[in-house]
Amino acid sequence: MTDFIQLDRHDIKQAWVAVGTFDGVHHGHQTLIQQLVTQAHAEHSPAVVVTFHPHPAVYFGRASLGHNLTEPDEREALLKELGVDEVFTLPFDAQLANLTALNFMQMLKDQLDVSHLLIGFNFALGRDRAGDLDTLQQLGKIIGYEVEVIPPIKMGEATISSSQIRSLLQEGLIREANEMLGRPYFLSGKVIHGEHRGNQLGFPTANLDLPRERLLPARGVYACRAFVNGSAYVAVTNIGVRPTFENPLEYPRVEPHLLDLDRDLYGDFLKLDLLEYLRPEKAFASSADLIAQVNRDIEKTRELFNHAR
Repeated sequence: MTDFIQLDRHDIKQAWVAVGTFDGVHHGHQTLIQQLVTQAHAEHSPAVVVTFHPHPAVYFGRASLGHNLTEPDEREALLKELGVDEVFTLPFDAQLANLTALNFMQMLKDQLDVSHLLIGFNFALGRDRAGDLDTLQQLGKIIGYEVEVIPPIKMGEATISSSQIRSLLQEGLIREANEMLGRPYFLSGKVIHGEHRGNQLGFPTANLDLPRERLLPARGVYACRAFVNGSAYVAVTNIGVRPTFENPLEYPRVEPHLLDLDRDLYGDFLKLDLLEYLRPEKAFASSADLIAQVNRDIEKTRELFNHAR
């Protein structure tokens, strides 16, 4: 897991810094980060990202649980894949929320020797989001750093944003969300025991242990690619509360059935790329009807993967 750390790296000099939540590390974020890395390394300087957890919107009560597109360790891994040298995840708490823009930028100067700050077009930081572009530029003249603004990245008429991607996922529009992400939306976690209903129906599933903070897409059945122990498998995944059975679940579960794999996965770590929304979740009149539908879901998933080859 990512460590939640205060900035304390006096060995970093002349850092090029990007600050933000970067939830999902979507295509827009990737554009900013790639520019950060390219320009920093051209100057033989470190590319540094300063980010936060929990999401400020959750801390201030503007968003509920089930908001995160990525967990902190996943976000750090995605950022480092883009070439970022250091990722600092700060705990977003009352102390941090009350820092003024001046206090925050002075901290970056004192502890990271920030020389350049790259920000998105609508970025603001500090208490009451008072640190907008004009303010950050004025502070840069006083403290000693330059500001570069990255324009919005659009897909068609829509500006790519984490909030837009959340909306698409909640509507089951997985293809559109993946296009904005620049990669498949994924869920990952340890496989834990459930009620073993899948085994009883002839379709054993891997019940993923996910944090409640993680955003789950629309309830239904998805065609997925699953990764476990270094191998990839085609999977049909149900996300929902299993309404066919008595006592439906209080909170949706993510239960992939990995095709062509016949072994116990309990305790293994599994990553699930969501690729296609097959159908909504529904209650069936009988277990036989449910089994017949799952077989149709498997057939359709195989067709999708065969067509993609």
